[in-house]
Amino acid sequence: MENALPVCKGRPREFCTDQALASALRVFWSKGYEGASMADLTEAMGITKPSLYAAFGNKEALFHKALDLYEAEKLAYIREALDQPTARGVAEHLLRGALKAMTSQWEPKGCLGVIHSVACGSEAESIKAEVVARRASSQAAIVGRFQRAVDEGDMPAGVDPAGLANLIFAVLQGMGVQAGCGVSSEQLQSMVDAALALWPSR
Repeated sequence: MENALPVCKGRPREFCTDQALASALRVFWSKGYEGASMADLTEAMGITKPSLYAAFGNKEALFHKALDLYEAEKLAYIREALDQPTARGVAEHLLRGALKAMTSQWEPKGCLGVIHSVACGSEAESIKAEVVARRASSQAAIVGRFQRAVDEGDMPAGVDPAGLANLIFAVLQGMGVQAGCGVSSEQLQSMVDAALALWPSR
């Protein structure tokens, strides 16, 4: 079932840490790091502030764990995209996977990474740096995959793999912003289709 809650693992506590972390993720995803107060987090997680500190550390440590969960569960399509047999298949899997993740009726709209990459308060500087670094790692993997496609003749020799990856990620970021602003999935689908229509042919 797509929206099944995580199963508790290991020795039981007063609360299920996996479920509490999933709840914290939704708060960060919908409110942003700065907008998520400790009261918001503890209420959503169903725990007290001392229990939060004991299980997860401080707010920043909790966010890092929530980001790990987000990448593992919500961004699996990025890892899957790298295994597609063609470069166009990589791009399509990325864009359509992002569309599905950003417009799920079960989760907050938009992209957690986009929300935090544009955070501007001093409290969020280290958070922003972490999100940007993780995005850069994913982007580098896509550049490498596109370079392989050029080397193997899957794309024209004149294509710039880094430039193409930058374009794809710019579209992804734009989709994240628009999804978070309430743009319909149909409009975002049109954006995906338009981006794929521009794909370089051999």
